[in-house]
Amino acid sequence: MKKYFAASELLINSDGSVFHLHIKPEQLADKVILVGDPGRVSLVASHFENIEMDVESREFKSITGSYKGKRITVVSTGIGCDNIDIVMNELDALANIDFKTRYEKDEHRELSLVRIGTCGGLQPNTPVGTFVVSEKSMGFDGLLNFYAGRNAVCDLAMEKAFINHMGWTGNMCQPYPYVIDANKELIERIDKGDMVKGVTIAAGGFFGPQGRELRIPLADPNQNEKIEKFEYNGYKITNFEMESSALAGLSRLMGHKAMTVCMVIANRLIKEANTGYKSTIDELIKKVLERI
Repeated sequence: MKKYFAASELLINSDGSVFHLHIKPEQLADKVILVGDPGRVSLVASHFENIEMDVESREFKSITGSYKGKRITVVSTGIGCDNIDIVMNELDALANIDFKTRYEKDEHRELSLVRIGTCGGLQPNTPVGTFVVSEKSMGFDGLLNFYAGRNAVCDLAMEKAFINHMGWTGNMCQPYPYVIDANKELIERIDKGDMVKGVTIAAGGFFGPQGRELRIPLADPNQNEKIEKFEYNGYKITNFEMESSALAGLSRLMGHKAMTVCMVIANRLIKEANTGYKSTIDELIKKVLERI
């Protein structure tokens, strides 16, 4: 029996668009680029030959157009895995739920999603300007723990090894981490040997959860030092950001292809940063547009 989605569970606006994103089902392309900054949506779309849809609501700006014959939707998510939860559930609803009947569609529609972001490097091979592909993501946000099937798609052995390495017990320092793989086929399509593959930590905040201390002392002052030294089956943690784990995890559970590629704008190991990165991230955008 097909699943029915009540009005309280799937919110649809009076114009037939999904509640937060304000996108209508026919406006969504199969290829989706996600960015954090709403301003970056226009930067991506500046490379399009034509634009068929341009909508904005809160931090969610969306444009659908075409690039060299490929129909692509670009969506801004804002910051954090909580926003990815909204974006991914609404994009999946647009693709796989009939908005007129509120029933799940007979045939599953698979989306290919690439997040283009910025991050902080944690290893000597991730200096400022490096493009890092999140081959695996470790979620400090706890979001995937709310969904059935979480254990079936996650690397449980790596999760346990990491917790033991960090020496964290009880509520220190975050909800139980989850480790999820990005889609391998999509990684091969986007990375042509000019990017660094690694393990990304998706943190639940920019300051304390990423080991930054301002006026409030950290619960684990040695957090980043321990993270940098962690190694599991040849994997090391390469970078910090705030969205990749929820994107990879939810996409896996929903039956979509997803991955994250970020440009390093700060290296925590050697204490360098570049806040003027916006003029150079266009190089990464063009690579993704060519390869998606």
